[in-house]
Amino acid sequence: MSRWKELPAELDPRVRQLVVRLRRLKDHGGLSMRQLAAKTGYSAKSWERYLGGRSLPPRDAVEAMAGIAGEDPTRLLALHEVASEHWSRTRGALPGETGTMPGEPEHTEASEPGDRDEVTVSRRSRTVRITGAVALILAVAAAVLLAVRFTGASGSGDGDSDGHPAAAPAAPVTASASGSKPAYTCQVRREDGHWYAGNSRTQEALVAFGEAGPEVAEVQCLLDRAGLTPGEVDGIFGPLTQRAVKRVQQRDGLVVDGIVGPHTWRALRGAAPH
Repeated sequence: MSRWKELPAELDPRVRQLVVRLRRLKDHGGLSMRQLAAKTGYSAKSWERYLGGRSLPPRDAVEAMAGIAGEDPTRLLALHEVASEHWSRTRGALPGETGTMPGEPEHTEASEPGDRDEVTVSRRSRTVRITGAVALILAVAAAVLLAVRFTGASGSGDGDSDGHPAAAPAAPVTASASGSKPAYTCQVRREDGHWYAGNSRTQEALVAFGEAGPEVAEVQCLLDRAGLTPGEVDGIFGPLTQRAVKRVQQRDGLVVDGIVGPHTWRALRGAAPH
């Protein structure tokens, strides 16, 4: 694992959280800066600034890092959005603008050799993926339309045996129509010496403040089982959940950063209740 330098003391906690997560993803992949540059399209010097907390990485760089690590980019991009907002406030820039810490020399991505072309390739690849997704949606919609028209044509003028017209098919109901958030429950049980709550069986996923989903609900259930109140089990990593995670880390002699990683998962799944 890399020996990282201390991040600047004036770095905003939201930006610090993003940088720490990016550092862990790099360490998990075992990549050098040159390898990271080759895989993401951003130069090694740029990544040194990003991972040193001296410059906020662009959205495309964060998304590329998530792709290399096999992570869902949604969570990482949510962290980046929050970090970008607070970064811009400290610099007096517009939201989403990247920059350097006060007192650091300004850099632009195009100033690094090869960055401009690499970023262009990255954006072009993203555009191709979006275009492909749109084409797939249009193809599915066309197939559904043809199926509906075919059904209507074959059944026109038809009815039941009594001569009544056939009933129109009911409109499909989608899960998004309800607008309700997922409901999580804690079904705690012990398997092979480990505790599970029925929401996720992960042992290594990185879960941090501001994230949401079944992994967060699993953390909340295991915290509650350990006697550390995380608040409501709603699958949202808020201040109460973060505080409870830090208490587990402090209790078990781990790094107290409020981020659930492999070591904290091990403590949550194996520790006896207090």
